[in-house]
Amino acid sequence: MNKKTRQLLIEIFEKQFNEKVKNITRLARSGSAREYYRITSGNNSAIGVFNLDKKENIAFLEFTEKFSENNLNVPKIYDTNIDENVYLEEDLGDTTLFNYLSKVYQKGIFPGELINVYKNVLSILPKIQIEVDKNIDYSKCYPRHSFDRQSMMWDLNYFKYYFLKLANVSFDEQLLEDDFHKLCDYLLKHENDYFLFRDFQSRNIMLKEDKVYFIDYQGGRKGALQYDVASLLYDAKANIPEHIRKELLNHYIDELQKYIKIDKEKFIQQYYGYVLIRIMQAMGAYGFRGFYERKEHFLKSIPFAIKNMEFILKNVELPLKIPVLLEALNNIVKSKWLRTIGKEKNNMTIRINSFAYKNGIPGDAKGNGGGFVFDCRGIMNPGRIDKYKPLTGKDEAVKKYLEEKTEINNFLQNVFNIVDGTIENYISRNFTDLLVNFGCTGGQHRSVYSAEKLSDHLQNKYDVSIILQHRELDAKK
Repeated sequence: MNKKTRQLLIEIFEKQFNEKVKNITRLARSGSAREYYRITSGNNSAIGVFNLDKKENIAFLEFTEKFSENNLNVPKIYDTNIDENVYLEEDLGDTTLFNYLSKVYQKGIFPGELINVYKNVLSILPKIQIEVDKNIDYSKCYPRHSFDRQSMMWDLNYFKYYFLKLANVSFDEQLLEDDFHKLCDYLLKHENDYFLFRDFQSRNIMLKEDKVYFIDYQGGRKGALQYDVASLLYDAKANIPEHIRKELLNHYIDELQKYIKIDKEKFIQQYYGYVLIRIMQAMGAYGFRGFYERKEHFLKSIPFAIKNMEFILKNVELPLKIPVLLEALNNIVKSKWLRTIGKEKNNMTIRINSFAYKNGIPGDAKGNGGGFVFDCRGIMNPGRIDKYKPLTGKDEAVKKYLEEKTEINNFLQNVFNIVDGTIENYISRNFTDLLVNFGCTGGQHRSVYSAEKLSDHLQNKYDVSIILQHRELDAKK
């Protein structure tokens, strides 16, 4: 973000909230070129967006307006400056459906509370697809007004060039192209005149105060009902068990039939065609971001996508002949290398310590003499309050105090940005160790909380080994 854009976002924020900006923190980038910044003052927080693609911004703002008119939960737009490619929107927090899933979906158990959240999402989806559709100005859609043959072929060729070719999967290009067209013909036979969210997956659904919110729908257009359901239920790293997928699909169909009548058997048959094309589109993205751009975390989704592909190939028979495409897909499934790619542990170990400054900074046991030391003493100390003195940064009461009464969230976001950049650099250079220390007065509250939060953040983002130690707390055991 250049100085002009930064100043513009500050002006928009201060005009909206009538408070001086205290901090601007860049949020982690996903798969797009859009830049997101959390902007905070004493009492308010918002998200500043910078995106050079004006047409995409116009589409997002159009859809947001229409969604809001239909009482759907989307971020409020506070102010915009299309000419300068910026807008200011509501801060919905950091809890995506994927974050929540990662937290509660443990040891292969997909809990009832998570199923209920997905059912809630799928109950809202038909309203988006059918009721909101009537009010959308589809001339604002970008890059296409509908998920038509052109859009499908873009996705299929994306898969061909960025996955099949980069993964060295052999195929006859002309015959594969013929099969691509056959698949498009099949999918376009049926009704596809509804609003299609396009990237309806767990990272684009936010959870805030027990409500579901939707984000990142700027790629919306007309399309088939089945596509968004396929995107959500076959979201690779979500790894939803197959029996749960069926339960959720049936729930969606029940909700859909409150709006329109459908032939359930035909609907499900075509649904699996969209599952297939969605998996291929996702694999194209993993190949481009992983094989081509060398972004490690995209490679980690490949084994999950292959598992989904294998299920479809074994259990679903589409009413069309696409032998060359199926052969290529089966070759992917059979590839031992592709099944293990991204699963290999990096040889990197990150040691995270909390400590009290009065007892000195922890030494580097690996002898590299490097790493980070973050001073938490600039954060208000809950240890000065009697009721928190016997507690630690692991206790809920202390966590709540730090998150609501102090600037620790902004402090940690800056820490995450610094540490993430170093880890990615170290991984690319095959470094094996990084040390991160958090210090405070007693090594009990602020530093412990910070060390725990960094550990959670890194475990969710990177495939590295974490060694977490609380020196002062451990010494009391």
